[in-house]
Amino acid sequence: MSDGGVRTAIRAMGFTGEEFTAHSFRSLASTVLNENGWPPDVIERQLAHEDANRIRAAYNRAEYMDQRREMMQWWADWCEEMIA
Repeated sequence: MSDGGVRTAIRAMGFTGEEFTAHSFRSLASTVLNENGWPPDVIERQLAHEDANRIRAAYNRAEYMDQRREMMQWWADWCEEMIA
């Protein structure tokens, strides 16, 4: 989904750009996942962030797919709890 599509959906829900942005979703997810003990490497890979340590980034090609699937299911469950 494009950034524009997310922005359109956010505006349709009544939020202004000062209240909530497409990037706010990424910030919220990172914060909640970190606060709930998910491994930072798994979170950062899910957010498609590159490792700031260029040496480590050059050698670590791990995708953490099993952990990412589990984490995203946890995230989906958490989101559903928040709206229930």
